[in-house]
Amino acid sequence: MKAWSRFRSKLRQHDCIGLIYILPWILGFLCLQLYPLASSLWYSFTDYSALGEATFIGLENYKNIFQFDYNFGQSLKVTLLYVAVTVPMKLVFALFIAMLLSARLRAVNLFRTVYYIPSILGASVAVATLWRFMFMRDGMINGMLRSLGLDAQTDWIGDARFALLTISLLAVWQFGSSMVLFLAGIKQIPRDLYEAASIDGASKVRQFFVITIPMLTPIIFFNIIMQTITAFQDFTAPFLITSGGPANGTYLYGMYLYDNAFRYYKMGYASALSWVLFAIIIAFTLLLFRTSAKWVFYTEDK
Repeated sequence: MKAWSRFRSKLRQHDCIGLIYILPWILGFLCLQLYPLASSLWYSFTDYSALGEATFIGLENYKNIFQFDYNFGQSLKVTLLYVAVTVPMKLVFALFIAMLLSARLRAVNLFRTVYYIPSILGASVAVATLWRFMFMRDGMINGMLRSLGLDAQTDWIGDARFALLTISLLAVWQFGSSMVLFLAGIKQIPRDLYEAASIDGASKVRQFFVITIPMLTPIIFFNIIMQTITAFQDFTAPFLITSGGPANGTYLYGMYLYDNAFRYYKMGYASALSWVLFAIIIAFTLLLFRTSAKWVFYTEDK
C-alpha cells in the first residue's frame, strides 16, 4: 500500500508538471480559438453591429442568406469557380516540379529552396501589389508579349474574362508546400517497382501513370483537401489585386464576408456567413473522404 501511495504521489507530481508545460497552449486555445469560435456561433443568431448590444433574432440571418441575398449566391459561385481552377492547376504544377526535382541534378537543394520561396512570400501585400502591376494593361506581362511581336493590349485585371484567371495564377504560383509533400512521396516509392517495369518494357510515361500516380494517391488526397480548404478562404491577394471587380467577377466569398463585417458593420450577419462557409468546407471534405476509397491506394491494401 505504501508503494502504491508513493506511485500515485509521483504520478500526480508528473501530471502537474505536464499541465504546467502545456498551460500556454491551453490558454492560447481557450482565449484565441475556442472563445472566438463560440462567440461567432452566438453572434450568428443575433443582430449585432459591433457598435451596440447584440439582439437575439434566431435563424433570421440564415434565412436572409438563403432566401434574399443575391450577393451570397454570386460570391459563392465565383468562389466555387476559383477553387475548381486553382486547386487542380496548383497540384498538377506542384507534381510536375516535384518530378523534375526528384532527379539527380547539381545544386538540387538550391532549386528546391528557390521553388519553395513563393509559398512563403505569396500571401504578402507586397507580392499581391506587384502582381497587380505586372498584369495591368501597361504592365510587364504585356510588355513581354509586345517584345515577342504580339499586339498585347489586354487588361488582365480589368477584363472580366481574364481577371479570375489572373488571381488564380498567383495562388498556383504558391505551390511550394504541395511540391514538398509530393517530393517526399516520390522519394518513398521503391525503386524496385520502376526496375521491374523497365524490364517488362514499360515506358517512362506508362511508369508514371501505373506506378508513380497510384503510389502518390494518399499525398494527392491530402493535398486536395488542404488546398481546397485554403482556396475557399482566400482573401488577401484577390482583395488587393481586383477588390472583387470587374462586375463582381472576382468577388470571392471571403470578400463578401469581410464587407459585411468591416464595411457595413453587420457582425451578426457576417458570423452567419462564416458558419455557412464552414458547413460548405465540411461538406466538400466529407465528399472527398467518401470517394477516397475508390481511388486512394495505400501500401497495406491488398
